[in-house]
Amino acid sequence: MFLKKMIPLVLAFGLISSVAAETARTTIYVPFTAGGTVDIFARVIAQELSQKSNTAFLVENKLGGGGIIATNTVAKSKPDGQTLLAFHQGIVYNSALSANLPYDLLKDLVPLAIVGFTPNVLVVPSNSSIKTFADFVNFAKANPLVLNYGSAGVGSNGHLAMEMLEASAGIKLTHVPYKGMPQAVADVAGNQIQAVLTTIPAAIPFIQSGKVLALATSGLKRSSVLPQVPTINELGYKGFVYEPWYGFFGPAGLSSESVDKLSALIVTASNNPEIAKKLTLEGIEMRPIGSQKFKKILQDDYLLWGDTINKLGIKGQ
Repeated sequence: MFLKKMIPLVLAFGLISSVAAETARTTIYVPFTAGGTVDIFARVIAQELSQKSNTAFLVENKLGGGGIIATNTVAKSKPDGQTLLAFHQGIVYNSALSANLPYDLLKDLVPLAIVGFTPNVLVVPSNSSIKTFADFVNFAKANPLVLNYGSAGVGSNGHLAMEMLEASAGIKLTHVPYKGMPQAVADVAGNQIQAVLTTIPAAIPFIQSGKVLALATSGLKRSSVLPQVPTINELGYKGFVYEPWYGFFGPAGLSSESVDKLSALIVTASNNPEIAKKLTLEGIEMRPIGSQKFKKILQDDYLLWGDTINKLGIKGQ
């Protein structure tokens, strides 16, 4: 009799445990506004991870400090695999721009996987008199500081890329920092500012709708999404190549098993043909890279961009 009464309880407990396991949650923090490239790739990958595991991967936009607030949240989180960070190469820039970060990038975070890379695209208002990259450079040389360009903030991808372009082309522009790139691109479309050098995914809707004109891209080769648009490199500015990576991080202290598991999940999701096609159409060049190789890339970029930012004399806000 006792066993008969216990069986339903055991089954019920097992059912509850099963449901609990299936509804485990992992939060992926995105340091930028919805609609940007980081937000796009994080949500696409999160949906695939949720479908291929017993965990619900949820994306939460946590803004502030150019990504520092979200990064610190993850760096200080419990290393149980339930709190992750989606970011781009800009996470490295923050370390060079800010002397008093509340975290140490190389010590407090663990790189999990790179999803892919994306060249940037230089766009201007469609009704601008500037129609080619040569027009842009010639006008800027003849009118120093007259052209305004937007970015997601001081030290952001769009800011540093344009600083590099200014140095390469010998031009001077005026920087207008925004809180997020989507508004900056929208203001180019509205002719409030004259240009942005932004990720292709962020610019594609405006290019396709004819609201902005794409002048050139920053990759080593032409984008498969914008094959008609020349690269800055091929237009005579040899050596100008800018292709930021996009990936995921976890807090330091994650077990090697958790790191390997999460890394493999992300790489597998990124290699899914449907996912790869979706993100490629968004302008991301899919080149998934696992944790160990990502760690080396992160360390190299930490040194490279720290030196570059110091030479440019850029200071964070």
